[in-house]
Amino acid sequence: MAEPGAGIAVLFVCMGNICRSPTGEGVFRHYVGEAGLESVIRIDSAGTTDYHTGEAPDSRMQEAAARRGYVLDSAARRVRAGDIDAFDLIVAMDHDNLAVLEHLAGGPRPHIRLLGSYLEDSGDNARARPVPDPYFGGTRGFEEVLDMIEAACPALLDHCLALSRDKEP
Repeated sequence: MAEPGAGIAVLFVCMGNICRSPTGEGVFRHYVGEAGLESVIRIDSAGTTDYHTGEAPDSRMQEAAARRGYVLDSAARRVRAGDIDAFDLIVAMDHDNLAVLEHLAGGPRPHIRLLGSYLEDSGDNARARPVPDPYFGGTRGFEEVLDMIEAACPALLDHCLALSRDKEP
């Protein structure tokens, strides 16, 4: 985990790191910025595969996000074993990515959660709805990803603030 006093580090993870996870990163960064907490919460994203390493987020996702006022400007990278302990919270977009992260971590870890666990009707990984991969779908899929991420951000921010309070000396 990140060092006490170093703030909270959050990593969003999907398969290729060009649609869902950079959107989680960009939307949550916007929410954190609006709350004036940029110095408290560090945000990044990664993918469980290296198919798109170095690429910008999918242009269709960028366009959908921009219509809502979000900027997606990260470069795709693959999640590393060191990320498991470097981040205070790792947010997977679906059960397949959760399984890869748990395998990388040597089993389930409490700080590896599905984004859907932050939605009102979920509460934990077992009941969480996956964020569907919009890559092969139409425009509506990108909007659905944004809807789910936006809906999860308030609870996600509350969770990060609680983690930050727990780290205080």
